[in-house]
Amino acid sequence: MRDDAEPVDLPSRSDGFVRGLSESIGGPVGEHAVERAGGARTGGGFWTVSRIVLALMCLTLALHWVQKSPCQDGAWENHRQYTRFCYTDVLALYYAEGLNEGKVPYADHPVEYPVLTGAFMGALGLPVHALGKGRPEINQGQWFYNINALVLGAIGVGAVGALLALRKRRPWDAAMFALSPALLVTATVNWDLLAIGLAVFGMLAWARHRPVAAGVLLGLGCAAKLWPLFILGPILVLAFRTKRWRAAMTTVWVGAATVLAVNIPIALAFPDGWKRFFELNSTRPVDWGTLWYIGRYLDTKWSPDSAGPFQWLSDNISTLNFLTYALFGIACLAIAGLAVYAPRRPRLAALAFLVVAAFLIFSKVWSQQYVLWLLPLAILARPRWGAFLFWQVTEVLYFVAFYGELLGASGKQVFPEGVFVLAATLRLAGVVALCYFVVRDILRPELDPVRATYADDPDGGDFDGAPDPGDRFPEPAADPVPARA
Repeated sequence: MRDDAEPVDLPSRSDGFVRGLSESIGGPVGEHAVERAGGARTGGGFWTVSRIVLALMCLTLALHWVQKSPCQDGAWENHRQYTRFCYTDVLALYYAEGLNEGKVPYADHPVEYPVLTGAFMGALGLPVHALGKGRPEINQGQWFYNINALVLGAIGVGAVGALLALRKRRPWDAAMFALSPALLVTATVNWDLLAIGLAVFGMLAWARHRPVAAGVLLGLGCAAKLWPLFILGPILVLAFRTKRWRAAMTTVWVGAATVLAVNIPIALAFPDGWKRFFELNSTRPVDWGTLWYIGRYLDTKWSPDSAGPFQWLSDNISTLNFLTYALFGIACLAIAGLAVYAPRRPRLAALAFLVVAAFLIFSKVWSQQYVLWLLPLAILARPRWGAFLFWQVTEVLYFVAFYGELLGASGKQVFPEGVFVLAATLRLAGVVALCYFVVRDILRPELDPVRATYADDPDGGDFDGAPDPGDRFPEPAADPVPARA
């Protein structure tokens, strides 16, 4: 069947939450409605599903730019960056990393991020410094932020395009990314969209049976932010279940080689600047909003006169590091066991989501913008609007509470510490709830919304349609979603 003739899932029919909302405007799309397939233009109108979703993404990014505009001039007086919710590392680190003085990342100044992010900062920041050197009327920080916002926004739009390509029969799923409230408030808080774009395009390359390209893109993603490397684990586990090793090993080896190729030259030439990322992560104590931070707060309630176990861990960072890594490793083993013994081979996106979610749940650092790491994986793993919006609400509540906590740390208390801890707990609960639904869909694949549309795994690449001796749910003889006139 040609892609442009593929039947399209309609959320107002297939998603109970959307179906309920649609009742307020007349109910789901009717059986005799004229539909366009796959987002391709099949006649008449300009506004296909794909173009609508891409336009929504552009609108969200534009609104995000407006939301961050009070901070763009860098005149952060009277805690404006907190009271207006517009703080961004992109602007702050233009000065903190010495880019405003023409310092080359790693060579002249150690950088707290992986190599590709540092290179990205330098590639955009050094030309701004060179341009503004003899032009005092130019606000270099504002120029730097706006150029980053433009480039990162383009990467975000590209990521939505990749999601649309991965879900040709479910193009409205990509609207969950484009309309994400968390994206609206965190898109350019840091450079996470760079890694997200590389990771999503890496998954698209894998889905299209291009293991070398997938390895390069996922390796570059790891060189920007660590987490895209975790996608290689589910690929190996699925290779074990299907016995299809060739493409998987190619992607893993190419990914590892890409990470080394990007890092080794910088590590050899500028070892002190390169080590900053690893030193910072090994020495950081318990950070705001994490599971460990919640526990440390509870310590003060249960043992007000003595240090509790979580406070002890915060004071003994080497033990804390070991415990976080150990718990993440145990979670990965549990996910691998789930993948091997599930009644039907799990989809790649579902396993990838669980691994990245486990990393965040047990990590000692969980910054506000890390929600973006989970965003594309959650949409690919379980595109259901109800649980997704619940999770997004918890993330936005945490975003607001986080700025209240920043104000409190700056000497302007706006609410008790318990309010922030409650918001962090709700965010944790939102992620755990999504994990529950993903695991449930793995154990009961008949509930998987993607497999209600596709026969197997549209992200699976070499695994899609592979024989699965343990499969107790045989594939249907025809497409699950019938074509409609």
